[in-house]
Amino acid sequence: MLNETQTAAFICHGCGIGERVNTEQLEQVIRSEGKINHVVHHEFLCSADGVDLINQQISEQSLSHMVLAACSPRSKTEAFQFDTVALSRVNLRESVVWGYSDQESSDDVQGSAEDYLRMGCAEIKHMRQPSTNPKTGVNRRLLVVGGGISGLTAALEAAKTGYEVLLCEKSGELGGWGAKLHRRVPLREPFSEPDDTGISVMIAQVETDPGITVFLSSTISRTSGAPGQFSVDIQNGTSVRTENVGAIVQATGFSNYDATNLPHLGYGASPDVVDQAQLEQLARDADGESIRRPSDNRIVESVTFIQCAGQRSEAEGHLSYCSGHCCNTSIKQAMYFKNANPDVDVNIIYDDLRTPGNGEDFYRSAQQKGVNFTKGAVSQVELADDKLNVMFNDRILAQDTSMVADLVVLATGQIPNSGCGIDAENDTSDNTVKVSVESILNLDYRQGRDLPHLAHGFADSHFICFPYETRRTGIYSCGPVRRPMDMAQAIEDATGATLKAIQAVENAFSGRAAHPRSGDLSFPSFRKEGCTQCKRCTVECPFGAIDEDEQRYPVFNESRCRRCGTCMGACPVRVISFENYSVDTVGQQIKAVHIPDEFEEKPRILVLACENDAYPALDMAARSGNHHSSIVRTIPVRCLGSVNSIWITDALNSGYDGVMLMGCKRGDDYQCHFVKGSELAHYRMSKIDDTLEQLQLETERVVTHEVEITDVKRVADLINDYAKTIDEIGLNPFKSF
Repeated sequence: MLNETQTAAFICHGCGIGERVNTEQLEQVIRSEGKINHVVHHEFLCSADGVDLINQQISEQSLSHMVLAACSPRSKTEAFQFDTVALSRVNLRESVVWGYSDQESSDDVQGSAEDYLRMGCAEIKHMRQPSTNPKTGVNRRLLVVGGGISGLTAALEAAKTGYEVLLCEKSGELGGWGAKLHRRVPLREPFSEPDDTGISVMIAQVETDPGITVFLSSTISRTSGAPGQFSVDIQNGTSVRTENVGAIVQATGFSNYDATNLPHLGYGASPDVVDQAQLEQLARDADGESIRRPSDNRIVESVTFIQCAGQRSEAEGHLSYCSGHCCNTSIKQAMYFKNANPDVDVNIIYDDLRTPGNGEDFYRSAQQKGVNFTKGAVSQVELADDKLNVMFNDRILAQDTSMVADLVVLATGQIPNSGCGIDAENDTSDNTVKVSVESILNLDYRQGRDLPHLAHGFADSHFICFPYETRRTGIYSCGPVRRPMDMAQAIEDATGATLKAIQAVENAFSGRAAHPRSGDLSFPSFRKEGCTQCKRCTVECPFGAIDEDEQRYPVFNESRCRRCGTCMGACPVRVISFENYSVDTVGQQIKAVHIPDEFEEKPRILVLACENDAYPALDMAARSGNHHSSIVRTIPVRCLGSVNSIWITDALNSGYDGVMLMGCKRGDDYQCHFVKGSELAHYRMSKIDDTLEQLQLETERVVTHEVEITDVKRVADLINDYAKTIDEIGLNPFKSF
């Protein structure tokens, strides 16, 4: 590709490679077909001597490009980190030596190893070592939006590490819901009594920390930029102050579910039916003394807590999810009554009792104090004289019954303060409860003013696979705005989000990518003269990293880019590329494979495997002895979203008998590290079916599978089953052309 390139190939003999394949023949393939004349062998390239040898060769030979034939590119990443050369790693260990059973013929194993070397040599000719993103972010300050328990924690944790923090709170005081609590659920053993909230101490620490600047009665009226170079307008009344920050933590908390939606439970009909937040105020007013009911200020002698009030219900206007904290909160509030007066009759009616974080210790402590727990479903709360009659079905006795109380407390849920998101106006989900449409961040993004919403309006962040990380690079959500949680979880959540924000700031400062390809120096570029201005790249980018100029050409924001390559897969004219990953780097690998002709009757299958889940699952399958067929040639891709349809066309035209795409789980509970990549690939491949039918090819020749990283056994079975399918439908008829 470039005349000034100097390329060498290194072949490792370790981990059984030298025992199962003929490395001398591999060298001949590299020299004759790969056109690389400098080939070096070593027993263990990952050893200190091997790495020293490579570095010595890089220096002596002035190498710019290198093919490294050894183990998986996911292995020995620190040992094989060479910042000055473009590197193509050829996976001989997991993909060949460990991936094939002993029953595979030596010719097939050798042929596979030679193909992978051909692929590596073809790839390296179209690669360049990435240079640092020239539009690096230089600002290391953090902005925390929200001054509740999550925001206070984020600000304090960031300040402890030496980062300057701006803390913006909408109200006139810090503390959020935590400051309104009488006591909190205990954090530590023995989990026997409600604890002091500790909020006042945290507020004092924030207000006196020289590294934290607090903005009260303030909102964010504009946010633009990218990691390391965000610009935000902080508005207080009519005054607007513009600040530059490197990353943003959104900790805007939650609002209480509107209990007026629960008239059947007596809310609104009697002032003595309250929600948990109102009970906290009653407890604060009592200050350790007996709690009095609102209607007549009489001391409460009997109280009933109704769990899951308007929660975990598919009824219209209810919350279908569990808010996490409510059971522990009711147990804590029950103790308010028992600690002030052990003779108070306290009952908690529940469907399922959930006490995360403290096992059953807190629950047992309440039992010992005399709190009664009844498994049941409440149907109605009615006013009876000056009492409340709670009617419910006792799930243990399987009968309808009732109890009388002075006070009823409804355990209502959390609704996230997540802003308008991108789906607020055109929400087609089955959510019946809407979040506020008032914007929180007022993002200057074409995709919307706030973080996208996941289910139920919670701010974008996959809480299992990659918590805190949102589709807006450099912006992290934490606390109840991200998912329902209690104070202990919110503290942990805020700490994690802060660490992620710091990582983003540091990566931006050095021009590197953020998660999940953290540290990647590559960034997208495009050939303007070939662009058709179709806008597919700007529309399909999951992270808002591409805008348009006045002529409707794409404008890439490299600091927002996650390097997934979705734009590259979307581009119909193939003008988008990365220095070390492009349509050519993969396309040339596909074409480099030796395809047996129709008379050899040996099928060949191409597997394009996502590097985040599917490819590591294949690696682990090989290490675990779960072997796959040797007719497969596997290429790792950054994301299935980066798969360009031309690769499928080229493969079939080249004589491959089948193409298998392996990506992450898609849908509402997606596991795709780039959010939409797997979904987009499935959609694109559905269009391939039409092309296959027009070419009179079976639709089975292109298949797409969702693979989790734990599918160690299944991933090998998928390949072997597909090999049987190809055997049944026969060879690709294009082999004869």
